[in-house]
Amino acid sequence: MTRHALLAAAALLASGQAQAQLVQERTVSLAAAQAIALAAVEACAARNFAVTATVVDRSGVIRAMLRADRAGPHTIGASRKKAFTSASARNATSAMAQAAESNPGARNLVHIPGFLLLGGGVPLRAGDEVVGAVGVGGAPSGQIDEECANAAIEKHRDMLR
Repeated sequence: MTRHALLAAAALLASGQAQAQLVQERTVSLAAAQAIALAAVEACAARNFAVTATVVDRSGVIRAMLRADRAGPHTIGASRKKAFTSASARNATSAMAQAAESNPGARNLVHIPGFLLLGGGVPLRAGDEVVGAVGVGGAPSGQIDEECANAAIEKHRDMLR
């Protein structure tokens, strides 16, 4: 093989390897994030709870956040951290909290910066793929926060395809 042919083959191989290293990922759209955040706030409002709902993309970056009238200022950070935790771990925060209580190996999850192991964070899935998460904070319990998050997801399930 000539030197020119070897260089051409090496360039082709390098470009093929670079392309093979790219990853395609789906993430929640702005429209879906806004609709889910609003639906979560409305689901809790229907039960007379003023909450904040935050929707993050698959990497935990905020896409939408809505704070209901009269929701406490602490609900902003709580909902954001629940959404981040859920997206990062690809799991509901209530399940993670339960694991931290019962599994000594999971107890240190509470020390990860940005994590909040309280119910109310739920992953957004398109099929089996996590495309984001919603976190709700401000109801009297994490269970109610999670119920509002799940109601919002169910209402807009068609937007997660």
